[in-house]
Amino acid sequence: MFEFLINKNDETENCDKFFKHRILKTNIFKEPGNGEDSIYFGCGCFWGAEKCFWKLPGVITTSVGYAGGKTINPTYNQVCSGYTGHTEVVKVVWDKKLIDISDLLKMFWECHDPTQKNRQGNDCGTQYRSAIFFSNSSQQEIIINSQKAYQKALEKNNFGTIQTEIKKLNKYFYAEDYHQQYLASFGSRQYCSASPTKINLKNFENCNFKLNKEVWDNFNWAVDKCVLISTNDPIK
Repeated sequence: MFEFLINKNDETENCDKFFKHRILKTNIFKEPGNGEDSIYFGCGCFWGAEKCFWKLPGVITTSVGYAGGKTINPTYNQVCSGYTGHTEVVKVVWDKKLIDISDLLKMFWECHDPTQKNRQGNDCGTQYRSAIFFSNSSQQEIIINSQKAYQKALEKNNFGTIQTEIKKLNKYFYAEDYHQQYLASFGSRQYCSASPTKINLKNFENCNFKLNKEVWDNFNWAVDKCVLISTNDPIK
């Protein structure tokens, strides 16, 4: 079991919450502090997508949840119905001294197929759509720059148009506790629907990659389910 504490005397959205990350041992409810930032990625089923990001050096914490829809506090079953408008997303909080948003965007574009609309691999539905929800307007320009660069790389390899939804976050709802770091939980069904294009994102306008080649060598997209079959440990 993992520690999940809520201050019962505070019913506001800012109540004191703590849920220990199964791998990073940090609070998944943590909001960015000084020198930190957050962003939200939809890359298909959030089980495998979250593992991609928690493995990266400099990531402080991750969680999974729902964003981009209209229903307040949706359940997993409601989101799966397609009627709430939400997509499954991973929230990433990172240390800007150790990892850049450019690195996170590289992982995002490479870990799934952003040209698939309302699906990822065998998983179909609007809840699996590709999406980036930025938490502040300063992130928007570099996201668009990375999208343009990745689109050019895809076209050179006969892929179609990127379908990724890019917009400012309205509201993020944490998913049920059993979904948090699901692939690291005891007895989990080791499943990931991602279908990477195997095309790498290289330098793009205003990028500032901080992670070295040795880190990225841990992600060989030519190997089917390379993240799924890797260890849960963060890369040092």
